[in-house]
Amino acid sequence: MADTYSQIYIQIVFAVKNRNALISSEWEEELFKYITGIITNKKQKLIAINGTSNHIHIFIGMKPTCCLSDLVREIKKSSNQFIEEKRFTPFKFDWQSGYGAFSYNHSQLDNVYKYIINQKEHHKKKTFRDEYHEFLKDFQIDYNEEYLFEWID
Repeated sequence: MADTYSQIYIQIVFAVKNRNALISSEWEEELFKYITGIITNKKQKLIAINGTSNHIHIFIGMKPTCCLSDLVREIKKSSNQFIEEKRFTPFKFDWQSGYGAFSYNHSQLDNVYKYIINQKEHHKKKTFRDEYHEFLKDFQIDYNEEYLFEWID
């Protein structure tokens, strides 16, 4: 795409189905590396990836030729297969349907990066549910509670 210039920064957030705490610290780094490979192979730029036992945050620099929903679908499908093939958990693993996607400008990169890198510390003080509702409020996104993630507390 000659003469096309862009700066699109997106934070993607999605959860394990039923918010089960199935992502183990023993293998999360391998999962994150695998997801990094998917993003790189799709010609997008990973800025940060991290999460907790029940959800992950991915921060990318996205090219305008990328379809975000296709990228997220591929990340979920392929990483789910990866987790099953590696037998990381004896339990049935699935990602919950849906995701959050939030855009940022260049001046916010450092703050978002730090926020994602410090997820485990952050979630000692705030639940994923509270965090996600805060994102929706801060980004002024209208939503129906019935269609959000299944919250099992």
